[in-house]
Amino acid sequence: MSGPLTGIKVLSFARALAGPYCTMLLSDLGAEVIKIEEPGSGDLARRNGPFIDGISSYFLSVNRGQKSITMNLRNEQAKKVIFEMVKQVDILVENFRPGVMDRLGFGYEVIGGHNAKIIYASVSGFGQKGPYAQKPAFDMIAQGMGGTVSITGEAGRAPVRVGFSIGDIGAALYAAVAILAALHERERSGKGQWIDVAMVDSQVALCENACARYFATGEIPQPLGSRHPLTTPFQILPTQDGYIVLITATEEEWQKFCKVAGREDLLSDSRFKSNKDRIANYSFYEPLMNELMKTKTTAEWLALLDPAGIMCGPVNNIAQVVNDPHIREREMVVEVDHPRLGKLKVVGTPMKFSRTPCKIEKACPDVGAHTGEILSSMLKMSPEEIERLRKEKAI
Repeated sequence: MSGPLTGIKVLSFARALAGPYCTMLLSDLGAEVIKIEEPGSGDLARRNGPFIDGISSYFLSVNRGQKSITMNLRNEQAKKVIFEMVKQVDILVENFRPGVMDRLGFGYEVIGGHNAKIIYASVSGFGQKGPYAQKPAFDMIAQGMGGTVSITGEAGRAPVRVGFSIGDIGAALYAAVAILAALHERERSGKGQWIDVAMVDSQVALCENACARYFATGEIPQPLGSRHPLTTPFQILPTQDGYIVLITATEEEWQKFCKVAGREDLLSDSRFKSNKDRIANYSFYEPLMNELMKTKTTAEWLALLDPAGIMCGPVNNIAQVVNDPHIREREMVVEVDHPRLGKLKVVGTPMKFSRTPCKIEKACPDVGAHTGEILSSMLKMSPEEIERLRKEKAI
């Protein structure tokens, strides 16, 4: 047995990022994910660069380990095949705009009529109901309307997006959690259900600290750069050759830092005596700390602070991250087999299990690579029946 979801089958109508990231997580956990794509073109994400000998690295990064089957969703024969597949799967994931699956004939009520136990997960920009339900949304829209962008960036400067697609990925993570919860509940009730996860809702949920501060004070949180609004130091500071993250969560740790750094004079400075004082006098505190931290390289600071138990860490670029010995030992960079390109590197999974480990071995599939396999093994179709579907342009 490999992966805690071994034996679970997922039918994926997902495309682009939010939906495929969710189904990729399920695949990493051992589920068999069957991805439905348009004949010929496939998922639009396949055309996103950069490319490795014609293979989209973007598509690879969120579709590893899945199986691809091509289906013309507007073809009546294809619809009949899909309904037969629905009867044999546990989960359906889609991330079309609300109403699209209904118009295609695959809405929850119809699918549930074919399989009452199915977990049907819809991921969309604004959810299945509400004033904005029909509004289109990409990652940046979700980050902007959900509050994330408003608290990201440097004080007094224009807001900036988070450096990765947290709008899509945040929704994908919530969807995966909800799916697993619904699977667990189904063990008791024997019933499936419809899950509605919105990208914007997910951003609001991830802004919990900022919302909590607003509820408590009535003050609208503003971007603060890298610093934490409630603790100082808790931020990124410049060093002689780069940047370092420095955190002192208690007054005892602040005192220890000052002693280790050879600046015990700061302890007697009334402007910085307590965390509250350091926040109140941050305009004086920041330039002083910048000057201090620039006296040593990042490596020198780490060598000084780590043995003292002071929380700190380098600000690594992506090349440093993927080549870090700890990251490598944690198997956060793994190689997968691609049928045409051989070994390709992908990011591993942070989910580690003692008995049922995740195994990431296969790269992304070519468009429709598993159509014949799925139709013959899952639906017991003959080669002649499959060929007839091809001629009818159903697959």
